[in-house]
Amino acid sequence: MDNVFQLRSQIEALQKSLEEKDRYIAKLERDLQELQHSYRELEQKYRSTAETVETPTAITEFEETLKRLVHRIAMILQAEKCVFMLFDRETGELYAVRPAFGLTDDEIRSFRVRATQGISGEVFRSSQPIIFHDAVNDPRTLQEHVALLRIRNGVSAPLIVEKRDEENRVIDRITIGVVHVFNKRYGGTFIDEDVRLLERLARNAAAVIVSAQMYREVVEEKEELVHTIESLYAGLVMVNKHERITQMNASARRIFGIKNGENVIGKPYKEVIHIEQVRELFEKALTEKNEGAVEISVKDHQSEAERIFQVQAAVVRGDEENDLIGAVAIFNDITEIRNVERMKTAFVSTVSHELRTPLTSIKGFVSTLLQDTEGFYDRETQREFLQIIDTETDRLKRLIDDLLNVSRIESGRALQLNPKPIDLPALAERVATIQRSYTTKHQIILEFPEDFPTIIADEDKVDQILTNLINNAIKYSPRGGEVRVKGVPEGETVLISVSDQGIGIPKEHLPKIFERFHRVDNRDTREAGGTGIGLFLVKHLVERHGGTIWVESEEGKGSTFYFRLPLQPPPEQPEDEKPTK
Repeated sequence: MDNVFQLRSQIEALQKSLEEKDRYIAKLERDLQELQHSYRELEQKYRSTAETVETPTAITEFEETLKRLVHRIAMILQAEKCVFMLFDRETGELYAVRPAFGLTDDEIRSFRVRATQGISGEVFRSSQPIIFHDAVNDPRTLQEHVALLRIRNGVSAPLIVEKRDEENRVIDRITIGVVHVFNKRYGGTFIDEDVRLLERLARNAAAVIVSAQMYREVVEEKEELVHTIESLYAGLVMVNKHERITQMNASARRIFGIKNGENVIGKPYKEVIHIEQVRELFEKALTEKNEGAVEISVKDHQSEAERIFQVQAAVVRGDEENDLIGAVAIFNDITEIRNVERMKTAFVSTVSHELRTPLTSIKGFVSTLLQDTEGFYDRETQREFLQIIDTETDRLKRLIDDLLNVSRIESGRALQLNPKPIDLPALAERVATIQRSYTTKHQIILEFPEDFPTIIADEDKVDQILTNLINNAIKYSPRGGEVRVKGVPEGETVLISVSDQGIGIPKEHLPKIFERFHRVDNRDTREAGGTGIGLFLVKHLVERHGGTIWVESEEGKGSTFYFRLPLQPPPEQPEDEKPTK
């Protein structure tokens, strides 16, 4: 009887234990189903956000899901700690990542091991789970700082991502890392059932982690693209097929006068872009799918200067030929190109005039002398005619030399120097004497100290510098006055200045005064003439000597050109070592 009673009691106890186990398994199944439902929701969220990539908020959602995931895994397996480790291809290491359960941020940063070492490396390489009961004495855990992490026992499973075909057949498996759960609660040990549970959870976790990584990559690529577009010098505007702006960089916002902080993304382009030619380009691209280009003139909202842009519009298509995504327009600033073209046109016209003037004089006086067969002109008059012809020939030669020098500079060939010791005050006196013969309204004054040093330079080119500056001082002082040439020794350099009392240079032209073909266009300068290449050549001749040049001027009061030369020019570079432009 006692045996029967005892047996019945054992059966009742076993039944009660079995019911508790059934309830525990049912709870695990519910938790697992809830996790799987969360994964499916997150995967769907990833797909929708990966297509649009409108906001980085999904990154936070991924992190929150992973946080719930490690917490739930720890609860299901009754573990004190849970952490994911991912494989870094560059370093060949497995490293712990946030979020983790039961580990501090410092512990996560220190939990790193080679993929060839430890239990982490064995699980990763074999793609098989491992259960270990004595972490402190297990030789496989020596490299994993188990003592520092206070690990007693644990289960590790690989994080495997499966690729499937259209019929849901597995066609590839990739191991991206491992998942660990450590320290069974209440002093227990992990069993085979825990291993099977962790394997199932690890498969879902791997899918979430890969989705998060892919999403981060998409967001980072998008941000990189946005930053690239934003930093473009050219303006860029993108419009979708619904005629709404999807992208407008800083250059484009500046073109259309959009204030900082004003958001135009999502607005119809016709509300933002008020230039009719640009609106027509977008309309043709979106409705007729025609690409086109147009040139527009826009006032800069910062400098108030007129800017010229070449606008090119293109259709943006999807994978299919007729799949219209939108249109994009690029705004290239061609103001300087157009200015150079205008200056070149004016230059050709000016050079034609400058060439024609001496040629006309030469032709006229030569014809006069040839027709004087009866000796009407006495010898003194003939000599005067020949002197005029000689002067005009020199003027023509200087102009041709200037043009040749400009060509050499623009082709990247430096102007060759023939340096020798020169007496700069004496050279300035010779140049001044020649220039005095061209004017009766100007007084050319030289100021050089007696102890002015001898410099090593190319005498012809320094002559050309002084001639150009003094000639300009006379030319742009139509009412006459003083032209003062001053030299000051400054240690290893000398400073030369040429000042006048002429019309001066407008402030806005000062930064460009040494550019080729640049001329100040007003009535006084048009009367004075000039090709716009003299100061360009002077600048390069000074710099070729290793010097610098600049100008100070006040409109209506005159100008002073300064140039500084070293006592000795820099050494010549071999032709094959000279930098090309």
